[in-house]
Amino acid sequence: MYHYDYETNGTCSILVSLDLDGDKVHNINFTGGCNGNLKAISKLVEGMTVDQIESTLSGNTCGSKPTSCADQLAKAVRAAYNASTQLPQ
Repeated sequence: MYHYDYETNGTCSILVSLDLDGDKVHNINFTGGCNGNLKAISKLVEGMTVDQIESTLSGNTCGSKPTSCADQLAKAVRAAYNASTQLPQ
């Protein structure tokens, strides 16, 4: 398992923590933001692949903001996957 922390940008949440097992995402946890909604999103995408999460949540906005916590999660899983593939074998 590869653990990754992603600092969000433009949202009420400030951090997304997650684990990767290959391209499968597990143990998503948000710091800040709308607690109940973010717990629900985390449960719904548990075990999905990076591509599935990215294609489902990328581009989602919140009110007049150009991003959302869901959009930031899509960015986080991609950043985590990219970082994990750069590790020495």
